[in-house]
Amino acid sequence: MLERFRAFWTRLLSPIARLFIRLGISADAVTLVGTLGVCAGALVFFPQGKLLTGVLVITAFVFSDLIDGHMARLTGKTNKFGAFLDSTLDRIGDGAIFGGLVLYFAGPGDSRLYTVLALVCLIMGAVTSYARARAEGLGYEAKVGIAERSDRLVSILVMTGLGAIFDLPILMEITLWALAIASTVTVAQRIWVVRKQAYAEAESAS
Repeated sequence: MLERFRAFWTRLLSPIARLFIRLGISADAVTLVGTLGVCAGALVFFPQGKLLTGVLVITAFVFSDLIDGHMARLTGKTNKFGAFLDSTLDRIGDGAIFGGLVLYFAGPGDSRLYTVLALVCLIMGAVTSYARARAEGLGYEAKVGIAERSDRLVSILVMTGLGAIFDLPILMEITLWALAIASTVTVAQRIWVVRKQAYAEAESAS
């Protein structure tokens, strides 16, 4: 979802990107600070049961994902390391969000079921990204699935925030079920797609 509105948010955040450039702040520094902010919001506030505060802090720092890329393009300093760093730190931030929810349900949320479910989302989200990266490393295409990273991120943050505002924890719980299922299906889809490509390649070579 964030990806679908990337152009709009990039235009909106462009003045901030230009300000950072004038101040001599690098895109990599913005990426790092953004990840640290996301991790702090998730791992400090979620385990205490301060879900809305955590969501607001995370959301504020999530936009660094748009700012750093725009800064790199404005300065003409796009490079493979920047892309690698951004992708790697994105995985850390995603893990922190669902890790924070695991700690919430293991603590004040007091639910073994949703502790496990949040853990499934954490693991399968990581495997979803790994499956694509590994496939591309082997020369295959694996950009398929019903649970892209941006959709997972936006849905869990929005529903966790709304659930906290209106005292409707069921919103977050339903979202965790949906994401656990969607992430698992996405991993299966990517495995199947790579399997077909690998077997087709083997047959053509024989």
